[in-house]
Amino acid sequence: MDSRGLARLDRRISGCRACPRLVAWREDVARTKRAAFADWTYWGRPVPGFGPPDARLLIIGLAPAAHGGNRTGRMFTGDRSGDVLYQALYDVGLASQPTSVHAGDGLELHGVRVTAPVHCAPPANKPTPAERDACRPWLVQELRLLRPTARAAVVLGAFGWQAALPAFAEAGWTVPRPRPAFGHGAHVELDAADGPALGLYGCFHVSQRNTFTGKLTPEMLRDVLRTAATAAGLRPAKQG
Repeated sequence: MDSRGLARLDRRISGCRACPRLVAWREDVARTKRAAFADWTYWGRPVPGFGPPDARLLIIGLAPAAHGGNRTGRMFTGDRSGDVLYQALYDVGLASQPTSVHAGDGLELHGVRVTAPVHCAPPANKPTPAERDACRPWLVQELRLLRPTARAAVVLGAFGWQAALPAFAEAGWTVPRPRPAFGHGAHVELDAADGPALGLYGCFHVSQRNTFTGKLTPEMLRDVLRTAATAAGLRPAKQG
């Protein structure tokens, strides 16, 4: 566990200005705001990962939301996608509370760290391939720092899956060829030449498009989280 190394990485991520389009967008959103959040001082910067440095389970999304993480400075915090994710984590005993409203609300994750392959809020929630690739070194460094304890990862959505696979490979795990396809409930073991394997699990993204239509239900999400947490050596709650 390298808690100081991870803290330094988080600070460096929050100061990144590598992608001009994303910098312009996140800062414009922070200035103009949404009417419902007119009294907020938006974070308006890249959003680092959230969770303990000795996490055994990783959750990898896509990118911060313009009025969620870009506003609050914490992954999946202050938007409806986060409401779904943290409620499920709480239900299975991996979070201290069911809500994630702002960075100082007291939320703690138990053995779980939440991160993303893109750390800036992108226009229309769609980073370009070049922006994804420019951000990958941050994820690679984060994965390397977490390797001593990480034993499983849940990737939310096809974009995150495709973006995360090369990062896992660069961080020291072996990704099978051909690359495993994304699907809800997909599972593949990523071996490592110099350490334990990591169990990789696919899950539909917790976007409103998926949760409002029933493509992803709370029960489906809880099932994936329980399976992955058990594989990681955590003890998720059986009910919820």
